[in-house]
Amino acid sequence: MATIQECREALDRLSGNLARADEGVRGAAAFDRSLSCHITDLDQTFTGRLQAGRIRVDALTPGPPADKAEIRLAMTGDDLVALVAGELKFAKAWATGRVRLEAGFRDLLRLKTML
Repeated sequence: MATIQECREALDRLSGNLARADEGVRGAAAFDRSLSCHITDLDQTFTGRLQAGRIRVDALTPGPPADKAEIRLAMTGDDLVALVAGELKFAKAWATGRVRLEAGFRDLLRLKTML
């Protein structure tokens, strides 16, 4: 089981990957939205922002997200680490329920380009 530190490092790697992405992906990521990522097996939530093509983590709190972020993710720590490492494909994980993603329709369209 992934640790909170490994999950935080995975989010940092994802942020770096977005910053280094090609122009199309960077353009899709260059919006400003609140973000939460609930690590279900550890029952911890990272909150922050997706802003200017980077993920900024502001806080880690126990339990599910207290506030409804504009982009909400939920998954196990192992799945987060595997997604960022490229060992798990987002579409398959989402289709099978391993990853939950909630966002407005326009945001979902933009996120599709990134994921």
